[in-house]
Amino acid sequence: MNGFVFDLVLILYLISLTIILLYSSHGFIMLLYQKKYGAKSHKRNENFIFDKKITIQLPIYNEKYVVERLINSVCKIDYPTDKLEIQVLDDSTDETVEITRRLVEQKKNEGINIVHLHRKNREGYKAGALNEGLQIASGDFIAIFDADFIPSKDFLIKTLPYFSSDKIGMVQSRWEHSNEDQSLLTMVQAFGLNGHFVVEQSVRNKSGFFINFNGTAGVLRKECIEDAGGWQGDTITEDLDLSYRAQLKGWKFIYLKNFSTPAELPDEINSLKAQQFRWTKGAIETAKKLLAKVWKSKFSLRIKLQSTFHLTNNLVFPFILLVSILNLPIIFIKATGNYENTFVWMSIFILAVVSSFLLYYSAQSVSRHSWIKKVMLFPLFLSTSMGLSVNNTRAVVEGFLNKETEFVRTPKYLEAYFRKDKIDNEYIPRIDFTIAIIELFLSLYSLVGVVISFYNKDVGAFFFNLFFFIGFGIVSVLSLKHSFFNKSIFIKND
Repeated sequence: MNGFVFDLVLILYLISLTIILLYSSHGFIMLLYQKKYGAKSHKRNENFIFDKKITIQLPIYNEKYVVERLINSVCKIDYPTDKLEIQVLDDSTDETVEITRRLVEQKKNEGINIVHLHRKNREGYKAGALNEGLQIASGDFIAIFDADFIPSKDFLIKTLPYFSSDKIGMVQSRWEHSNEDQSLLTMVQAFGLNGHFVVEQSVRNKSGFFINFNGTAGVLRKECIEDAGGWQGDTITEDLDLSYRAQLKGWKFIYLKNFSTPAELPDEINSLKAQQFRWTKGAIETAKKLLAKVWKSKFSLRIKLQSTFHLTNNLVFPFILLVSILNLPIIFIKATGNYENTFVWMSIFILAVVSSFLLYYSAQSVSRHSWIKKVMLFPLFLSTSMGLSVNNTRAVVEGFLNKETEFVRTPKYLEAYFRKDKIDNEYIPRIDFTIAIIELFLSLYSLVGVVISFYNKDVGAFFFNLFFFIGFGIVSVLSLKHSFFNKSIFIKND
């Protein structure tokens, strides 16, 4: 009986590691394409005439700490006044409504074409707000900025000339992290997000693959949005959904790696978990909705394969979680000495770590940190990613089960931080106590694995369990700490 159980555990472990290796090793492919297409540049129309009507949409929901900064920065964007309109799409239910109304009236008195569109419901969430604004938008192009973004004055001057043909439907700027050095948590997030924004988006775009509009800090052709079927609220990643529908229709997207727009990273773990949950679940929903259409389309096999990796890479999280659970019994199975050849072959899975390291390290070219700090951030990033596997596995499962989920926006505070204001945690998402307890249990469970593998002098198992112990420990402890002990995040200097 023990032999059957050992075989079953080992098979599940190998399957999980194989899937993790498959997705992680995709980093090698990205780096190869980067070497092949990295020098490629997008065509820019140097004779672009800035006579097109532009609508800037600002979707907000309870953003009293940053809405003033957002509106002030957007109103400074350089563009002919008679060709520009600004829509503040306000779904707020708190004092943000009055703050916004006052600001909009002030800007109107200054001669700026700006309107405050306040909905008393959140039907369709962000997609619903964007759609309602789109119905009355006069612009030929639609620029979108979330509440924490700070576009530069020349944003439109820099992006619009890349609409060099009528088939270009979107131009996306790279996200820059305005509070990257605020804490270790934000540094780890920036490290990971750079992998997407510096390498993956740029490489996919230059290689001719599908990319996604990142929901903000980009400009879309209004005709592209409408032709793709408009913003749809049946997924919680309306940006990814629209991106694929538009590109399946033949629209081309442009990604500007060298032009960035600053934004704020969450400095509170429960907000980060809510953001990760939304991105993970939404990607699964989009894959279910559109992946079959991708494979039925006229596009090449290479585009279909790359799109499959793009839309399904979050499937790795349930297998990371399964590996964390199986790590402990695997130590005992290995100690029997009956599967020696199998464990020798399993050393190939180190390639998953190597691939991830090379991709994420190469993406840090935009970081101000020294190469030593960049190298040191990788283990912490890896551990934190492992620690988020419970949260993200739940998102994957709910995505497959079509469970409806509220669009939980990520709260932003940085403007108040600069002012040294006291911030009550009214915007912080409620802790999922069950998830936090599971994470804490898995941290202690992994610690047992650390101790036993150390006793057995099993170096590989020691470090593997150590990463899980640190990752689950960080995520669970911070979840509890930020929820119950941080009554305010910043304290005003009296």
